[in-house]
Amino acid sequence: MKVVHVQSGGFYDGWTYQENLLTKWQHKNGHDVTVITTRWSVNTEGKVILVNKDKYDYVNNDGVRIIRLPLTGTDRDSFSYDDLYRTIDSCEPEVLFIHGVTHNTAAITHYLSLHRNVTAYADSHSDFSNSGRKYSLKFQIKRITGWSSRKSRQLIPFVKKFYGVLPARVDYLQYVYGIPANKCELLVMGADDDLVDEARTPAVSKNIREKYSIAPNDFLVITGGKIDLAKTQVLMLMQAVSNLNNEHVKLLVFGPVVDELQERFNALVDGKTVQYVGYVDGRETYKYFAASNLAVFPGRHSVFWEQVAGLGIPMLCKKWDGTTHVDLGGNVRFLRHDSIKEIQSAIANLVRNPKEYEFMKSVALSEGMKVFSYRNIAKQSLEEV
Repeated sequence: MKVVHVQSGGFYDGWTYQENLLTKWQHKNGHDVTVITTRWSVNTEGKVILVNKDKYDYVNNDGVRIIRLPLTGTDRDSFSYDDLYRTIDSCEPEVLFIHGVTHNTAAITHYLSLHRNVTAYADSHSDFSNSGRKYSLKFQIKRITGWSSRKSRQLIPFVKKFYGVLPARVDYLQYVYGIPANKCELLVMGADDDLVDEARTPAVSKNIREKYSIAPNDFLVITGGKIDLAKTQVLMLMQAVSNLNNEHVKLLVFGPVVDELQERFNALVDGKTVQYVGYVDGRETYKYFAASNLAVFPGRHSVFWEQVAGLGIPMLCKKWDGTTHVDLGGNVRFLRHDSIKEIQSAIANLVRNPKEYEFMKSVALSEGMKVFSYRNIAKQSLEEV
């Protein structure tokens, strides 16, 4: 089938975001896939830039055609495209996949109203912890009855399924955007099957551990992602591992640290029990997690939760409403408080009770890629499963 994606935000080649992996695996599953997106991308230093003309229309390394259109606004926060209708029409889609439910709806609904043979799907990454967390209840009520909600509702007659990528985001589609429950469904984020296979190679784990002087019998804990004021619980994890005072329990931390936390963060890194890896490329993160015994995410949800579940690694995660889908029957233990003591106790319990840890690991390995494989998620996205 010809599948055309409309990606309102920037599309960054080589990254491991949902839009990259979903389109990659739709193509690998046998479809002709095109992404219509902006001319904003990133360079090798990670800075957002406008692409050169040779990147206005090309096929990327995943076999996906990328068409980059100019925006009607003057900056990258403007999401309206010039000539979107004509571009969609020129691609002759059999399936139109819409990322985000409040942008470019006029051109999209116009196209779908005149091409009722095209099957349309939409997904959303919005929930009250990202789009809604900084707003008052009064603002949210206005949002529900206001402009963004009206724009999303215009899609309802033409879109077959609206996907939320977390259970909380399925709820948000219904509550904030007014999408009927019978048109909403969970489409999880996941792990790239190719990178999982590569990372699970014993030599990969051996190399990572040797690089940081982690012995084969050491219990390696790992956490990663941006460490900012919304994820200060990472500092609690670092302190908890230090407090264990166990020479065979080690922690690796990767990801950028905001300036406001840098001094406190550095004070907790001792270079042996607690080591800071720095920035790790998205593809390389698979190798780091695969080398660990336990991944710990004591703060807000990130895409690493699903990636680690797909890798078959046991996890400790902070319990949030609408994010417990990563528990596949025992691979996850949930943290209920922002507490050094709770984190320390949970890790110590798994170290002292190898049978309990092995149970978590067996569930993670047997169930992880059944649910969080992007090969399967890509099929589900087009209702092929």
